[in-house]
Amino acid sequence: MQTSHENIKKNESQLIESSKQATQQEDIRTDRSFDTIADHFEKKVYGGLKGDIRLAVLRRDIFEYSTQMRQKLGRPLRILDVGAGLAQIAIELATQGHSVVINDISANMLEKAQASVAQIDKDWDLKDLDITWYVCPYQALQDKLAKETNKFDLIMSHALLEWLAEPAKVMDFFDQHLTDDGALSLCFYNPASFDYRNLIMGNFNLLDNTDYKADNKKSLTPNYPVAKEEVESWLAAHHYHIVRTSGLRVFHDYAPLKRGGHNDPEAVIRMELRYSQLEPYKWLGRYLHILAARHA
Repeated sequence: MQTSHENIKKNESQLIESSKQATQQEDIRTDRSFDTIADHFEKKVYGGLKGDIRLAVLRRDIFEYSTQMRQKLGRPLRILDVGAGLAQIAIELATQGHSVVINDISANMLEKAQASVAQIDKDWDLKDLDITWYVCPYQALQDKLAKETNKFDLIMSHALLEWLAEPAKVMDFFDQHLTDDGALSLCFYNPASFDYRNLIMGNFNLLDNTDYKADNKKSLTPNYPVAKEEVESWLAAHHYHIVRTSGLRVFHDYAPLKRGGHNDPEAVIRMELRYSQLEPYKWLGRYLHILAARHA
């Protein structure tokens, strides 16, 4: 019978071997599409409590801010969701009366998003909502949005930066299509969480392997995440000021033993929401959410 220690060493060896196989391929960075694994993405990201926590934090942050913006402007907002994936937040904003443009590089992902509208609210149908759908890389949106006379009050980009070959360049796109007093909602994978989780799990060999790369045929762990300091530097350079920062899943993923309140999903979400905006806990989130307003 294998001991727990032997199992850990075996898991480390498997991860490292997988890394070696991945690095044998030519390392050419391209923008990532989840078109071929849309079902896997939906189940893995949103098929359980992890997805519920993610959406709960984003809903709180974005809906509070969009409500404030709507009151200030005295009208519904024009919203763009870039790399929207399943587009849950964008669709819910449309049900609130906002005009929404939803984009993703994957046709399969947007088909799933369209099919989900009825599940959000049985009274809603796609034809009742002000949604425009564009299947293309964000770089191709330039031509598609050329006919738009008004810029966007809010641009959302969730779990996109870490999958772009040149993530810093998307800031120029945001600048071009955001109103002077508009806001960005950026949600991205936190590389510090990768280190911290593997420290807790004892995967020291994995952390010592500087050549480690996840097998991104199905893995949803990005090989080129961007640190919050990098994102903050982009925002400062493009004259945005940060309004709110939150961590998504600040403790859920780090709890190997599910006991006490961990067995109550509602309690977990309540505590995740509470600590998602508190120092230092929010910086441990598996993902980080930054709301940044443009300097008028």
